[in-house]
Amino acid sequence: MSSHQHSRFKDIVLSYLLKMKGSLSLAGLCLVGYTAIDLMKPWPLKVLFDYVLLQQPLPPFLSMLQGVLQDGMLVPLSVVAGVIVCISVLSGLCSYGQMYLTTKVGFQLSAMLRNELFSRLQRLSLSFHHQTRSGELLTKVSSDTTALRDVFADWALTMVSHSLTLLGMMVIMCLLNWRLALVALATLPVLGALIFVLIRKLKTTAQKQRKQEGEIAAHINEVLGAISLVQAFGREEHEESRLQKYSDHHVEQGIQTARLTASVSRMVHVVEALGTAGTVLFGGWLVLAKQMTPGDLLIFLAYGHSLYKPVRNLSSLSVKFSRAMVSAKRVADILDIEPETCDLPDAREASALRGDIVFHQVTFGYERNTNVLHEVSYHIKVGQKVALVGSSGAGKSTIVNLLLRLYEPQSGSILIDGTDSTQYNRESLRQHIGIVLQDTVLFGASIAENISYGKPDASRDEIERAATLAYAHDFIVALPNGYDTILGERGGTLSGGQRQRICLARAIIKQPSILILDEPTSAVDPVSASLIRDTVARLQAGKTTLVIAHQFVAMEQFDQILVLENGRLVEQGTHRQLVARKGQYYALLAHQAHGTQWEDAGAASTLHPETEGETETYA
Repeated sequence: MSSHQHSRFKDIVLSYLLKMKGSLSLAGLCLVGYTAIDLMKPWPLKVLFDYVLLQQPLPPFLSMLQGVLQDGMLVPLSVVAGVIVCISVLSGLCSYGQMYLTTKVGFQLSAMLRNELFSRLQRLSLSFHHQTRSGELLTKVSSDTTALRDVFADWALTMVSHSLTLLGMMVIMCLLNWRLALVALATLPVLGALIFVLIRKLKTTAQKQRKQEGEIAAHINEVLGAISLVQAFGREEHEESRLQKYSDHHVEQGIQTARLTASVSRMVHVVEALGTAGTVLFGGWLVLAKQMTPGDLLIFLAYGHSLYKPVRNLSSLSVKFSRAMVSAKRVADILDIEPETCDLPDAREASALRGDIVFHQVTFGYERNTNVLHEVSYHIKVGQKVALVGSSGAGKSTIVNLLLRLYEPQSGSILIDGTDSTQYNRESLRQHIGIVLQDTVLFGASIAENISYGKPDASRDEIERAATLAYAHDFIVALPNGYDTILGERGGTLSGGQRQRICLARAIIKQPSILILDEPTSAVDPVSASLIRDTVARLQAGKTTLVIAHQFVAMEQFDQILVLENGRLVEQGTHRQLVARKGQYYALLAHQAHGTQWEDAGAASTLHPETEGETETYA
């Protein structure tokens, strides 16, 4: 990531780390303590060999042990053994404190990034979600944030620990014998070059792996989301073969990564053996020449082994680091995307809306140079019941999108109660709009929670009243747990008609100023459909209702009908007026009267490309 990019990602991480500075400082103290104690581990053995077994004169700083050495061998051996145990206990305590604190901070950082990422994804425009596969986003929210946790908890603090240990060892070795230190440290530049090459190669393979993991997740999510279609067409083996191709590519990259890591690990062992051999050869000669003690050589050998341990760990840690850097970039790319639709700084709350709607010369396109609506203008007065009709792709769902401010028009304006919709806070505006669309969407929660989704503070009485008005109460209470029955994903445990009634109850409970319906009675029997229409008419008396009509039933009830064709408003008027005009509306009505379902019938499953997926968004 370049220094001028991903500022939001860096700001989020830095602000969080500043909040956790107490835990990080304590973890740093534990880390320093662990490093210092780790450097002390070989020294009891030096005392044992030089001053206990070989009876060499004690140096001035160990003169207090002179009396202990005169009491025979058992006491000094016990003291050395006790010191070794104490060093191990202190090392374990410091290691525990460091690992606990860093892991805690790492998990909290991961959770915070996951929440930030999820929050940002919820607020990005529908065009972004339509262009991005949901499985890829799922990988970023779950897998990528976990990789960042691992790199913080395992790699960052481990690298600091290794760096401090290496620095301490080099200083002590140079103080003991600088010539032998040069021999022991001569191989470090070679190892550093190997690690540098490894990280560069691993970064490329890690990018490919993360991309392939996203493709695998996207494919699985896509297939499971359409499992009924896959089974209906008998395409299980076909989808399995597609997944196998993705998996094969992923396995190839994983094997390549493992091969790189193993080859560097092998080279590290070879270089370590050469360095140890050189230390033994030259150090042994110095001992024989009486230029250093056997205990000093023992410290060099112990440090030499510990010297290569961090380097060996780097070869495996570099894999995590490379993957984490790729994950960090993927997360940062999302966090740095600004939502296309934002509230103005002085946006006002939409309170007590009456439902007066004006579209004035509205032009909109989901893609550049491709307009879906062309200078659409109409006026829906307070309390009117209006029908939107037209063939698939005519722009009906797009009008709903713009009314909800899921998108903003390229030109023209949308007025609600005489105020430009951009002047309202989006969330408060949507609180006054109820939605029931043909493609019903329910959550894997209780029926009560699904009904009260748009009004979380609704009482049980309000929930039951809304269900009764939507003619859903009887079948709900017949379920094993009634309103507390947990639904399957997307409400798959209910019939289409039952799902639609719950969605209608979800809209009714809000008592919205504006109600948008997409053929809400298409999945229920004629008697229930008539009762539901009567209920909606009674509840919405004096309130604005906008109906996307796929089948021309009871069209006389509408105050006005808006006929769309190719993104243009071609006709407008009452049922009688439009029939008398014998234009586009009359043609559509004639097609349906003769039993030929016109193009928009069943539009929820045959959406035009530019509106595909929108129904699912608001249901």
